[in-house]
Amino acid sequence: MNLHHLRLFAAVVDQGGFTSAARVLRLSQPAISKSLNELERQLHVSLLERGGRGVNLTEAGRALYGRARELFGVERMAERELRELRGLKRGTLRVAASTTIATYMLPPVLGRFHVRHPSVHIRATSANTRSVLRLLLEARTDVALVEGPISHEAVDVIPWREDELVVIAHPDQRIAKQSNIRVEDLMRETILVREPGSGTREVAERALALHGARPTRTMRLGGTEAIKQGVAAGLGVAIVSRAAAADQITLGRLVVVPVQGLQIRRALTQLKLRQRPESMAARELRLLLDDEFGASVGDASGDTGLAPQSGT
Repeated sequence: MNLHHLRLFAAVVDQGGFTSAARVLRLSQPAISKSLNELERQLHVSLLERGGRGVNLTEAGRALYGRARELFGVERMAERELRELRGLKRGTLRVAASTTIATYMLPPVLGRFHVRHPSVHIRATSANTRSVLRLLLEARTDVALVEGPISHEAVDVIPWREDELVVIAHPDQRIAKQSNIRVEDLMRETILVREPGSGTREVAERALALHGARPTRTMRLGGTEAIKQGVAAGLGVAIVSRAAAADQITLGRLVVVPVQGLQIRRALTQLKLRQRPESMAARELRLLLDDEFGASVGDASGDTGLAPQSGT
């Protein structure tokens, strides 16, 4: 198989068409079409459905594209490992983290890393848990930190910090002034939630499900900060990381609402690809993470400790 043809095929899929791929690669559209035709001739299969709008992959095309992404991921790892031979005097550290971690926990650690290794370029990505996992599987990040439960045969899940989720409300909301609040009382409120794929949302829904509860009155907002502002504006209540809400709680704009029997703790975890060596930069950052937040908690099973408990 000609890897140049394969690379152009993957570019057509990534860019959503021949025209966009030609523009990005600075090649002519006929040249890319000729390359793809040659690849199909070599493989004796059709990879794209001609005539439709956009890029429509055949079954063979979907299979080949998936393998192509894996192959180019291995290529990126090889290039990175060769760069690591030069040590931490230059290069790039790529970090992908779930939103809560990226916003409220990671910045001071990255600051310490930068002070120690100012010549290493840091590329930090904030995304939901599912997206972070995808970046790791495609070898597009060196360090992956998530807040949602993950189970994947190619990934080791390593707990490194425990986090608590709490119910927050505006101080003047009715539920904030009540006592002996039950889970069923919480379900009568409008609950502000993140998008599907959010680790915080998934953990909260699993915890409520253990109490036989499922939110029906929800309002979806784009990110934890938007949710906090929405709760402060009286749009509803929310379940968020205590670390994420700490600033607004201190200012008195939000309060924690104790709910009987609902205590939600989770292990924030680092994800590592099995059979993949860890870069020097990734090892250094992991040491700083352990130093900042203490030793890993729990075990590597990905258990989030969501069993109902008494207390707040």
